[in-house]
Amino acid sequence: MRKFLATLFVCSASLLRAQTAPVPSPNPSSSPNPHPIVFNVYDRSRSVAWDFFAAPPYTETYGYGESLLRLSVSQKLPQWDWLAELTTAAMIDLPTQSVSKVTAQGQLGLGGTYYASNGNNDYPAAAFFKQGYLRRDFDGSDKNVRIGRFEFFEGLETQPKNATIAWLQPNRVSQRLISNFGFTVAQRSFDGVDGHYGSGTWDITGMAARATQGVFNMNGNPELNVDVQYLAFTKSELNQHVLWRVFGIGYHDGRTGVVKTDNRPLAVRQADHKNIRLGTYGGDVITSIPAGPGNFDFLAWAVLQNGNWGVQSDFGGAAAVEGGYQYKGGLGNPWFRSGWFRSTGDNNPNDNEHHTFSQLLPTPRNYARFPFYNLMNSTDDFIQVIDNPIKRVAVRSDLHWLQLTSGKDLWYQGGGAFDNKVFGFTGRPANGHSSFSSLADVSADWTVTKTVSLNFYYAYAWGKSAISAIYPTDHDAQFGYAEFLFRWGTAKPVTVK
Repeated sequence: MRKFLATLFVCSASLLRAQTAPVPSPNPSSSPNPHPIVFNVYDRSRSVAWDFFAAPPYTETYGYGESLLRLSVSQKLPQWDWLAELTTAAMIDLPTQSVSKVTAQGQLGLGGTYYASNGNNDYPAAAFFKQGYLRRDFDGSDKNVRIGRFEFFEGLETQPKNATIAWLQPNRVSQRLISNFGFTVAQRSFDGVDGHYGSGTWDITGMAARATQGVFNMNGNPELNVDVQYLAFTKSELNQHVLWRVFGIGYHDGRTGVVKTDNRPLAVRQADHKNIRLGTYGGDVITSIPAGPGNFDFLAWAVLQNGNWGVQSDFGGAAAVEGGYQYKGGLGNPWFRSGWFRSTGDNNPNDNEHHTFSQLLPTPRNYARFPFYNLMNSTDDFIQVIDNPIKRVAVRSDLHWLQLTSGKDLWYQGGGAFDNKVFGFTGRPANGHSSFSSLADVSADWTVTKTVSLNFYYAYAWGKSAISAIYPTDHDAQFGYAEFLFRWGTAKPVTVK
């Protein structure tokens, strides 16, 4: 623990010393221009410490720095709006000995992943075109079409007025299947078209696009041979106390030269050069029910998948059920929640069927805050507490009891395609074990001013039999970071779906 905390402290101090650039002040134009060109700056600097499961002689305890700068210019015109955005992404002092040559052990935390994904460079950096689109509005913001390069977040089609649902929608429903992988430095964008058609309490959203490179690879410019199609209908009911959605997703991965990650033998996977084509169909519902001095909340989410996983036929699925109660009469309005999640795994690597649920192109960290696992072949029972003990400070703590759904499948990690050379999801053999890990974490997010925020996170994982079979020396792990966020703009951005 002392070594881990010392690593985090040293990285934090180094990163804070780097924050020496003067901060610009907003300078609103004195002219009454009804359609100003808006400039926005987003800077995220993070110091990270890992103490991964031990794999001597490789380095599992290390720290590094992250820097993400996004600069955008946009304008809202009558019936039209446009945006252009440049991103610079950089990693500082990545570990050079954190990728084990033992295949099952692999990359020892995300430091090893970033290092391997950038040509074994411990200081990778790049600037690239993050977004650039033109949008046509019809009859207000409920009806529009956008074309170009953009970010897309499935499940965020509406903006709920109910405060409970407004938190649950982005944090516990959306981005499970399609998102920008916002926790990473280079992130992800999409090249294509999307649109909304709605009125008041309902919305229809459609999207068809190809994913870009990025995520762990600092160069987010190239386009991947991976495309996705999305269609959803979202509706609020009972005076904003219920929000539900039904949706369908088409997914195609045409990177036939990339070896797929699944539980088949390596030689079989290397010989499989057929595309992946998946259909995912599902829905979710979120409710907020006033009760006494607070609110009960409940959500359910479920999907089924079918199609072709290369030469294999595919059928899988996943489901989540969660609920809680927020007391609004005391200090900080404490919110107690619990939930259950389960996704399918594959029990037979030798048949011609693939039953592992695929997360497609998500932001996995929303549902796995300690990023050593994701929602594939996973069963998760959890409790969480959320509170605001003082103004502008949000605190959250989770306890998870994690299992692998099938001990004959893999322990999966990652958030989908991000490069034309690697698959995007990694997998370690479960070796017949389904007992995976217990996990405890805590986070504190402090909104210092309107432009500056400071975020802190720490987690500890107790590895069980599936992990100890691969990392027998030490099968416990720690992860933490300190994060500085800066947001600045010349005008308040216009919110358009």
